[in-house]
Amino acid sequence: MKIALLGYGKMGKVIERIALERGHEIVLKKDENNTYDGLSTADVAIDFSVPTAAVSNISACFNSNVPVVSGTTGWLEHYDEMIALCNEKKGGFISSSNFSLGVNIFFGLNEYLAKIMNQFDSYKVSMEEIHHIHKLDAPSGTAISLAQGVIQNSNYAEWTLEEAQNNQIHIEAKRIGEVPGTHTVNYDSAIDSIEIKHTAHNREGFALGAVIAAEWLAGKQGIFTMKDVLNLQ
Repeated sequence: MKIALLGYGKMGKVIERIALERGHEIVLKKDENNTYDGLSTADVAIDFSVPTAAVSNISACFNSNVPVVSGTTGWLEHYDEMIALCNEKKGGFISSSNFSLGVNIFFGLNEYLAKIMNQFDSYKVSMEEIHHIHKLDAPSGTAISLAQGVIQNSNYAEWTLEEAQNNQIHIEAKRIGEVPGTHTVNYDSAIDSIEIKHTAHNREGFALGAVIAAEWLAGKQGIFTMKDVLNLQ
């Protein structure tokens, strides 16, 4: 399979290595200095760029009839616009805040726990996410996905980085060293606490999941999620 890499930073290089190990060919490695030459020859593209480049990268893929897997976060104010373009061009698209198998299992666990805890008003939910100092957006896309998972299964209405009021979920975002990503969901009451936590040890899980998603998406049309890829419905 021919893969275009849109974004060639640390994650892009790990994705490249894993893709080559799995027998794929890289036809484009685009950073801010490269053009899209070679994109149209790809079977699928993987976008791990930066928030300011994501919309251009994803649009270029749809306009070139190349399905795209995007792990870039911080651009979701344009998500509906990209969905509309995907539908218009009959493209293939997977956008996820996190492609790790473990994190996607964690998403499911978080939603299930939220349904249970919604019955107990004495517990208040909060979240913490820790990432490396190079991460540009805060809170992380994964933390936002976790918050949305709680909101969809409870009486909470929104998340905030500030002190939580009433039906808000407080997210504390920390940037420390080279931490790949740690996410914790806490339910606290006056008498005890319940905590679930996912800790990434390196970038391998994110990269492998993105390549698996790209393998799955190649040749498909439509808008999908990692639940489709991993059959976690």
